[in-house]
Amino acid sequence: QVQLVESGGGSVQAGGSLRLSCVVSGYSASRFCIGWFRQAPGKEREGVARIYTGDGSTYYHGSVKGRFTISQDNAKNTVYLQMNSLKPEDTAMYYCAADRLCYDDYRGFYYWGQGTQVTVSS
Repeated sequence: QVQLVESGGGSVQAGGSLRLSCVVSGYSASRFCIGWFRQAPGKEREGVARIYTGDGSTYYHGSVKGRFTISQDNAKNTVYLQMNSLKPEDTAMYYCAADRLCYDDYRGFYYWGQGTQVTVSS
């Protein structure tokens, strides 16, 4: 059974940093895609970044380019999202998701974690 567990969320002031972790277990395939998504109250879930574990290729959605970095530690079965220069508009519940392939749309991902809250104050 595939499980994804996020951690690392919290409250920071604008300009601060956080590092989110997503521990993946039970995935039988050696190559798959991990995506980070976020959802603010009253808004649709949106993509943040994703990484394909097979070759380490990454993709970032426009608003986080240059500020966020996604990475993987295969030994720990963990994908990280380093978030720097945080802004109040980054406030949201952050989720990691997994699937065999990468998708732009969150609806393409089948497996989801429970989420971790990020709050950025001005």
